[in-house]
Amino acid sequence: MSVLGISVNTCMGTVTPLFLVMPIIDPIRLQENLHQAYPSLFEQELVEEMAAVAYLKTVAAGDYLIHYGEQLRYMPLVLDGILKILRQDSEGEELLLYFIGRGNTCAMTLSCCMGNSRSKIAAVAETKGTLVLLPLAQMEQWMAAYASWRAFVLNSYHERFEELLEAVDNLAFLKMDERLYNYLREKARLLRKTSVLATHQQIADDLHSSRVVISRLLKSLEHRGRVKLHRNRVELLDLHSAP
Repeated sequence: MSVLGISVNTCMGTVTPLFLVMPIIDPIRLQENLHQAYPSLFEQELVEEMAAVAYLKTVAAGDYLIHYGEQLRYMPLVLDGILKILRQDSEGEELLLYFIGRGNTCAMTLSCCMGNSRSKIAAVAETKGTLVLLPLAQMEQWMAAYASWRAFVLNSYHERFEELLEAVDNLAFLKMDERLYNYLREKARLLRKTSVLATHQQIADDLHSSRVVISRLLKSLEHRGRVKLHRNRVELLDLHSAP
């Protein structure tokens, strides 16, 4: 099931998601939410235009927002929650590229929208959250009309590119225990917490590893005083030092 494309394919056929036909009914409140999530970033006139055409979407953990090969028509702005961006290989195995949280968007979604191409990534809600969905047609107009929107788009590209480079570096140069700690630290940063709720299997899936390996490495990190393990929760004890 998709939430950013035009339609949803299910075993019952193609249906239109409710949010695509239900506009925001309180644009003033949405403007306030945008200002809180993206403080001092957009001109008031632009925020008003966003609130007039946007759709609001609430997601639960595990919801797929974007599927591979989907033709996108909306770009998400994250008001709260965390999205996980995945890439799939020819054998169907998935690899975590990066997370995006409050006040961000996905540059690969931007690329697909602006290039009118199909998605090469999947986006999954890591936590429950709220998104503002902006129609493609308005995005193109805002690129020409608002300097703040152009700056936001270019900066989003830059930040996601840096995160992709970091993902490549992690795969190519870091040992698995370093990748694991970086993964936990990034999730904790986005959650604004000192612990991460996840099973060992969920962590293994994100890092393209096995549960046995992840469990062993977590035990090693705990022995070294870096984390404390709880049931389905990993507490980070030293968020400021290197792995």
